[in-house]
Amino acid sequence: MTDQTLETMARPEVEILAFSDDLAGAFHDINVQWIQTMFTLEPTDREVLENPRARIIDPGGDILFARVPGLGVVGTCALQKTGPDRYELTKMGVLDSARGLKIGETLLQAAISRARQMGATSLYLLTNSRCAAAIHLYEKNGFAHDADIKAEFGCRYARCDVAMRYCGD
Repeated sequence: MTDQTLETMARPEVEILAFSDDLAGAFHDINVQWIQTMFTLEPTDREVLENPRARIIDPGGDILFARVPGLGVVGTCALQKTGPDRYELTKMGVLDSARGLKIGETLLQAAISRARQMGATSLYLLTNSRCAAAIHLYEKNGFAHDADIKAEFGCRYARCDVAMRYCGD
């Protein structure tokens, strides 16, 4: 499927799935694809991607997946608990083959909703200025740049030069 074909397709139906151990491989592979395209996998990435149950689920977080009929599981993101009611939106990615279908936006909105259900009073993310399309998506969906988040959590990844906090409705 070419990029032009993807751009002209109607927005597909996206099913949001909860984490299960059989989806751990998809969590790993989707994230490795986007990270290695733009950056280098860091030790922190490897630890989370190779141990999603121990690093995300068991400490009280969640991982969501986006499945599209005919394409399978094409996207994922995690809510990593970093405090009693604080979560980091992390490891959000969509396969190259499914980009341009607004799957990331659907997944982001599902993650925000899930964070609310989990009692989050603080939801933040760390990213890089090279991820301009993602930053625009975050801004469009209620995230704002936040120097305090950058100061507190920005050193977790060498690639982090942008930190944002959810300020939406």
